[in-house]
Amino acid sequence: MKLLRVGQAGKEKPALLDSDGKIRDLSAHVADIGGEAISPAGLAKIAALDPKSLPELAEGRIGACVAGTGKFICIGLNFSDHAAETGATVPPEPIIFMKASSAIVGPNDNVLIPRGSEKTDWEVELGVVIGKKAKYVSEADALDYVAGYCVSHDVSERAFQTERSGQWTKGKSCDTFGPIGPWLVTKDEVADPQNLGMWLKVNGKTMQNGSTKTMVYGVAYLVSYLSQFMSLHPGDVISTGTPPGVGMGMKPPQYLKPGDVVELGMEGLGTQRQTFLADA
Repeated sequence: MKLLRVGQAGKEKPALLDSDGKIRDLSAHVADIGGEAISPAGLAKIAALDPKSLPELAEGRIGACVAGTGKFICIGLNFSDHAAETGATVPPEPIIFMKASSAIVGPNDNVLIPRGSEKTDWEVELGVVIGKKAKYVSEADALDYVAGYCVSHDVSERAFQTERSGQWTKGKSCDTFGPIGPWLVTKDEVADPQNLGMWLKVNGKTMQNGSTKTMVYGVAYLVSYLSQFMSLHPGDVISTGTPPGVGMGMKPPQYLKPGDVVELGMEGLGTQRQTFLADA
């Protein structure tokens, strides 16, 4: 299934995309796409519905594909080819940092370049949405705790991230720096999360063209690994790292400016499009 949320910010309705590409209203059956609705039982309940029996929703703004995200966890330098372009060594264990949940926006919402920014950068990533509480889970069982996958844009301000001391979080958490969606694609529709093509364009020019094949630490490993340090809860999102082609890796580096348009997508998971604007 492809689940989404449609409507004005803060007033989104839960919906599904049917096989004909029509948006169907789920609000009579679930409160939102999150929490219990994305548990194994909740997804089974939605899957049992006849999509054609659901009211059709007019196309409109698409919100973030999951509601009530408590933790937005990101993995750094998780693609061997991306680590190489930045001159970094592949870490012996996953690099974990948090992105504020207040950064989350819809896949086509405008992204705001924060005050004082000179190095706002792009990163297309695979997002993993947790569907049930995971604590101390094994790698073999880890995918049982995944509700599905989405496109995640880990927008970054590199100067805030690496030149201002401390941790990476402040360069990752600016308002609007976390577009996710358009859909939460349930895991039964993704045969192999380690074999998904991914791409990103800036003003029509392809900058990133990679695959989850080059991830150092795969989805099952990451879910298991993170669960050793913290409980993962329904609606939590793990953004799993980016392939090469980011602005900071170019010679000379290239960064985003007001008016730039970024388009990105992943095989089977949909596309995003954002216009970057200066924050007031």
